[in-house]
Amino acid sequence: MSQGYFITGTDTEIGKTHSAVELIRQYREQGQTVLAMKPVASGCEILPDGGWWNDDVARLTAATGQTDLELMNPYRFLPPVSPHIAAREAGVEIELPRIVDHYRRLREQADIVLVEGAGGWLAPLSDSLFMSDMAQALALPVILVVGMRLGCINHALLTAKAVRDSGLELAGWVANCAQPPQAAYAENLATLKRHIPAPLLLEIPYRPAA
Repeated sequence: MSQGYFITGTDTEIGKTHSAVELIRQYREQGQTVLAMKPVASGCEILPDGGWWNDDVARLTAATGQTDLELMNPYRFLPPVSPHIAAREAGVEIELPRIVDHYRRLREQADIVLVEGAGGWLAPLSDSLFMSDMAQALALPVILVVGMRLGCINHALLTAKAVRDSGLELAGWVANCAQPPQAAYAENLATLKRHIPAPLLLEIPYRPAA
C-alpha cells in the first residue's frame, strides 16, 4: 500500500523543496517508487512556447521523472506572493477536493508520494483556508523542515505543536542548513532533537549551489 507525506516548514525559503528532493533520493535508493506533488505554486513564469515554469516544480519533477505537470501541480500563479493573494488576483478559488483527487491519482502510481506545501503550516490559501487545512484534507503524516538559523527553535517547536494539535502525525523532521551554519549549531540541533517529538530524518549541510 502506498504512503504519502505532507512536507511543511518553519517558514518560507528554508529549503522545503531541497529537503523533498533529498528525501526522494533516499527513498529511491531504498528501492521505492516516488512521486511528488506541489498543489499550489506561486512565482511561475510563462515560457515563449506558452508553457509555464516554476523552480520548485522543476526541481521536484527532475528528481522523480514526472511528466504530468497538471496532475502534480493543479494550481499555479505568476506573482511570487502568498497563495491567497495570488489566487484572489487571478480570480481563482483553491479547492481542497480537487487537490485530494490529484493526490489519490498519484498515490495509485507510486509507493510514496511527497506533497510539498507552500510557505509554513499556517500559510493562507484563502480568507478561510490555511495550509494546515490542506494537510488535514489529505490526512497525511507530516514531515517538518526546519531551517537551521537564528530563531529556529521557537519556530520549530511552535509548528510541531500545531501539527500535533491538528490531530495529524508528526512523522519526522529535517534539519536543513539553508544558510551558512548558525552559531552554536550543534547545541541548537541537540535542543531540537530533545524537544521535537519525532525522529530526525535528514541533516542537510549548507551547500551554496543548492
